[in-house]
Amino acid sequence: MTSYIKSVDRNDRHIAIWLFCVCAFVFSMIVIGGITRLTESGLSMVNWHPIFGIIPPLNETDWMVEFNAYKQYPQYQKINVGMTLHEFKNIFFWEYSHRLFGRMIGVVYAVPFFVFLWQKNIKHALKPHLWTLLILGGCQGLLGWWMVKSGLVDRPDVSHYRLTAHLGLAVIVYIYMFNLALGLILPVSDKTKDRPLRLVRIFLILVFTQILLGGLVAGLNAGLVSNTWPLMMGQMVPDGMFFKDPWYMNFFDNEITTHFEHRITAYMVTIIGALLWWKLHNDKNPSVRLAVHLVMCSIILQVTLGILTVINMVPIPLAASHQAGAILLLSCALYLLNRVKS
Repeated sequence: MTSYIKSVDRNDRHIAIWLFCVCAFVFSMIVIGGITRLTESGLSMVNWHPIFGIIPPLNETDWMVEFNAYKQYPQYQKINVGMTLHEFKNIFFWEYSHRLFGRMIGVVYAVPFFVFLWQKNIKHALKPHLWTLLILGGCQGLLGWWMVKSGLVDRPDVSHYRLTAHLGLAVIVYIYMFNLALGLILPVSDKTKDRPLRLVRIFLILVFTQILLGGLVAGLNAGLVSNTWPLMMGQMVPDGMFFKDPWYMNFFDNEITTHFEHRITAYMVTIIGALLWWKLHNDKNPSVRLAVHLVMCSIILQVTLGILTVINMVPIPLAASHQAGAILLLSCALYLLNRVKS
């Protein structure tokens, strides 16, 4: 990527810093989204007001309007009947924070972008990438509301498919932006000096796949089906993985199967990460050595968080840390990809 970058100049550095700042916001947004899911807060705001939705309830009357609107939908009627206004405020807080943070990201991205355009500080070849990111950000907002709508019809929960799509697009935006920013300050070469570039790409694809599987696990509450490790439900391969018909839907709709897939993919990520470390930890380029050490450390951290999350039955602080760890590992993998191409 970023073959159009010839050198690191002042404008490139400023644009890279801006993009990294937006990446930090997206990182935080993904974690807040995870907490919103874990607290079952995503359906507490049943209306979508892109502009005026930034204003929260300001008095008791406003709160009762929001609460009464929530009572008209399945989550309250089938799960939270009898919920107090105080309890409603707690779940409303996370969904409101999630939507407000999304708007903040839009401002943090769009305002500097148009300033850079006005000042003519963006290279011609970079502009399509930045416009694409702006469009993807808008699509993410629409996708988020499409996800919420799936839980406002006849079921008290959002579709795990739409949840995973929402998470997946957020991660794609993060990858695109982070990689773009890296390329601006760390130009790459077409020659990889016999480094395992293909294996790094496979590793990155596996990490992305694992994050999507995490979305399915979260959407199905599949993390709760077993609280033991390394065995799952007392078995290496648990029973009940293929009771749904047709058989292939078990990979997406069966809580036991998705949980098992998430574990197996974690082992694959660990094995390939260890192989990359073995191949690159003595590389002559110190930045390559640093990158592969960061990848290995983030894998160890992420596996540890995953195990602790499972055996403790998915407590919110651990589960949120596990989701943050996934994006940290992804960031390290992107940095490694950049460095093996240096």
